[in-house]
This record gives sequence, C-alpha cells and structure tokens, in this order.
Amino acid sequence: MTLRLTQGSLRHANGVDALRGVDLQIGVGEQVAIIGPSGAGKSSLLNLLATALRPSSGEIEVLGERAWHLSARQRQRLRARIGLVHQAPPLPPRQRVVTAVLAGKLGQWSLGKSLLNLLHPLDVAGARAALARLDLGEKLFAHCQQLSGGQLQRVGIARVLYQAPEILLADEPVSAMDPVMAGHTLSILSRHAREHNVTLVASLHAVDLALSHFPRIIGLRDGQVLFDCASGQVSHEMLDALYANEKLQSPTAAVAPLTVQIPRC
Repeated sequence: MTLRLTQGSLRHANGVDALRGVDLQIGVGEQVAIIGPSGAGKSSLLNLLATALRPSSGEIEVLGERAWHLSARQRQRLRARIGLVHQAPPLPPRQRVVTAVLAGKLGQWSLGKSLLNLLHPLDVAGARAALARLDLGEKLFAHCQQLSGGQLQRVGIARVLYQAPEILLADEPVSAMDPVMAGHTLSILSRHAREHNVTLVASLHAVDLALSHFPRIIGLRDGQVLFDCASGQVSHEMLDALYANEKLQSPTAAVAPLTVQIPRC
C-alpha cells in the first residue's frame, strides 16, 4: 500500500477541524481524484498525505513508512520521494523557469550541488524536456513573473515531473487553465503515472474533469469521506448530496443544491 491513513484527523491552531476520522488506502499506481465543495478539507488531506502537516490524531503510512515515527532527517528523505503540485506554485517572480523546474531535484541533491544550480543550471536538457511535455519548452529561460497563472501551474507540474517522485499529489493543479488546456494537462499527468507506475492523487473542483480522467473518486465534505467509488459508480444523487447547500456556482450541471442521503457505491 502506497498511502494509508487510519482515523486521520486534523485540527488547525484556531480550533477548526479540517479532517475528522478519515480512513483511506491507496495502492501503488492508483489514480484518484478528490472532489468536494470549498472548505471540505481537500487541501488539508493532500498536505497530510505529503507529510507537510502532522495529523492531530490517527496514523499515516507513506511508502511503507510510518511517517511521524521517523526522525526529521528520515522524514526529509521520504518527502523527496513525494511530489506535491500546489494550486499556486511558490515560484519567486524573478526566478528563471529553468531554475524553478530543476528545483524539483533539490531534495535529492547535496547542498553544494543545489547551491551551484542556483548560479548555473546543471541540467538544462532535463528541464527543457519536462517543460516540452507541458508545451512550455520556449519558456525555458523566461522569468516566472512573465508567465500567466495557467503557465505557472504548468511550470509547477513540470518541476514535479522532473523530480520523478513515486507519489504525485496535485492540489487543484489546473484551476487557472481553460477547459481544453486543463484536460490536456490532466491527460499528461495520467499518462506519466501509468508509464512510471506512479501513484497519482489530485484534488479537483471540476467534477467533469475528475470523472473523465480518474478511475477512482473520493467525495469529501466537512472533513469526512462521504463516498469512495469507481468513477462509473458516482451518481447524480451522490453529487447532489456532496454539494448540497454549496453557495458557490455548481461545478457541474448535474449537481443541484439538494439534501439527500448518500447512496452506497
């Protein structure tokens, strides 16, 4: 099992419960989408799986390791095997795209090599190849501040592809892209995961993208898993209940603000 969360809960410093008693198992090479309304706990769950946050209670196992029973150094090595794509990648505006992509290997390089890379890119060909997969090869030496939001998201994805992790976690990775580019980018992520037997878990607001690109769907609401099904088993009634009383615009026409019982998968 690549990822296992047992009765995982997360309480923020302000006392708000982001996750409550979540049980989750994800195997090697699985591709899973997490959907749910704003504030459901999707980002918190991904950060928990990435070991960026420690659960308030419960146990998390990543790549066969009980993450929070490791030393800080061991946990850092574990994190180098996990790739996390942020909705808004933390890319310094003045940083060149080539440097941003090569930063994917910083967790695997020595300190000296990492510092040298800041002065002179050590693997221009590797960065160019990763960017070319996202149709950004011509932006290799551009500065991040010259890119649009959608382009920055693709640079963040290219960085994780260059990292070549065993687990790829993506938090709303296509939210700033138009529908065509979003679908194209998710296809690239899915193909990469299949070809390299990488476990892929992504949170998505667009239900139609989740259903069309991921074989397994987890519905999260109020910090709890409402359903965990094959995409073909997710019904309109299940989506109705998941997004019931959602004040934002419904992410798909099939979702209506109705309160109904969640059917079993």
